[in-house]
Amino acid sequence: MTNDNDNVERMRRGYDAFSTGDLDTLRELFSPDIVWHAGGDNPLTGDYKGTDEVFGFFGKLLELSAGTLSQEVHDLLANDTHGVALTHVKAQRPDGRALDQNQVAVFHIDGGGRVTEAWTLPSDAAAADAFFA
Repeated sequence: MTNDNDNVERMRRGYDAFSTGDLDTLRELFSPDIVWHAGGDNPLTGDYKGTDEVFGFFGKLLELSAGTLSQEVHDLLANDTHGVALTHVKAQRPDGRALDQNQVAVFHIDGGGRVTEAWTLPSDAAAADAFFA
């Protein structure tokens, strides 16, 4: 079993890995049968099952933002079964659309410290939908 500080450190490693495209580290931190819930009403909305689908979703985020998507971590909170990340997300589309807002991510974490399920919640869902439309 992991402790709260271990899970916060794993989440920090995960955000660092995402920002550098380190899929090997993300694969280590994610359960092979992870489910990632992307809410909203845009072409990326849906549930992504398994690391390959989740990585495909991440790739689409980067593709639509022409590689500009970035997240600044404000705070990470965790206990032995859940984690919460408070982040600020920025991105630009080639057509000039911009995304600049806060986001909350909630993670379910198994006893080995791997993320089994994730939900991302933007502070302005309509703006996120417009950006990714």
